[in-house]
Amino acid sequence: MAGSHAHHDGHHHHDHSDHAPGGHGHSHGIPGEMDFGRAFGIGILLNLGFVIVEAAAGFAGNSMALLADAGHNLSDVLGLALAWGAHLLSKRPPTRRFTYGYQGSSILAALGNAVLLMVACGAIAWEAVRRLADPPPVLGTTMMIVAGIGIFINLGTALLFARGRDGDLNIRGAFLHMIADALVSVGVVAAGLLVSLTKLEWIDPVTSLVVVVVIMFGTWGLLRDSLGLAMNAVPEKIDVDRVEERLGRLEGVSAVHHIHIWPMSTTASALTAHLVMPGGNPGDAFLVAAAKLVEHDFGISHATFQVETGDACPDDECGPSVT
Repeated sequence: MAGSHAHHDGHHHHDHSDHAPGGHGHSHGIPGEMDFGRAFGIGILLNLGFVIVEAAAGFAGNSMALLADAGHNLSDVLGLALAWGAHLLSKRPPTRRFTYGYQGSSILAALGNAVLLMVACGAIAWEAVRRLADPPPVLGTTMMIVAGIGIFINLGTALLFARGRDGDLNIRGAFLHMIADALVSVGVVAAGLLVSLTKLEWIDPVTSLVVVVVIMFGTWGLLRDSLGLAMNAVPEKIDVDRVEERLGRLEGVSAVHHIHIWPMSTTASALTAHLVMPGGNPGDAFLVAAAKLVEHDFGISHATFQVETGDACPDDECGPSVT
C-alpha cells in the first residue's frame, strides 16, 4: 500500500510520496486569498478617529445620544480588530501542536462579530424603548452633522471589504458590522430631520427600532453560518452527495464511505474518505489526481483518502451511504 501527499498553493506545485500502510492520498493548501490587511488598518484608523470626534462633540453639545453612539462605534473598532487578528493568525504556519495552523481563528472571529452585532442591537433596542417612555428633547444640528460623517466613514470602510464578503465569512462579518453602522447613522440623520420638522420626538426611538430589525435580519445569516462552521458543519458551498458521487465514479472505486468534510477556516475545507477498491491500491498518481480533483471541483484544499479492498469491512459500512 502506498501513501501520497500533494501540496499546491497556486504559486508552485510539488508532489512527494512516502510509503505507509493504509493507502492515503493527501492534498492541502489554502486557495488564493485576498489580503485585507490594508483594508483593516484603514478601517480601524478611520473608525477610531470618528469615535474620538463623536465623543468630543457629545461632551461639547451635552448629547447623551452622541456619546452612546460613540460607545457603539467603539464596538465596531473592536469587531474590526477581532477580524483583523484572525486574518493575520490564519496566515501563520502550522506547528507541531496546531497542525492545521491557526486558520480556525477566522471562524471564531466571525462568530464573535455576529455575537457583538447582536449585543449592539440589544443595547440600541434597550435605549430606544427607554426613550419611547421618556422622549428626549429635539435632536440638534450637531447630531445630524456628526451622524452624516458617520455614514460616509462606515460606508467607505464597508466598501474596502465588499469584494471579499462572499468568499470569506470573517470578511463578511467585518462588512456587515460597517453596513450596520452606516444604517444606524442614516437612522440618526433621518430621525433628526423628521423630529426637527414635525416636533414629534417619538420618531427618534422608533427609527432606532426599525434599524435594529434590519441589522438583526442581516446578522442572523452570519450567526447561523459561523455557528455551523464552529460545529464543523459541511461548508454551505459544498454538496456532500455530489462529492461522494464524483469520488464513486473514479476508476476502480466500487464504493465510498466514512466521508467527512469540515471547515479548517472561513475559506479552507478538509475532507477524509474511505475508497473501496477491490483491485487494490492504485498507487500514488491516482491519489494525487483524486486530491487535485476535489480541490478543483469543490474547493476542498486538504483531502486524505484511505484505500480499502473491501475484504476487511462489513457490508453495511462499505455501502455507498455517508456514515
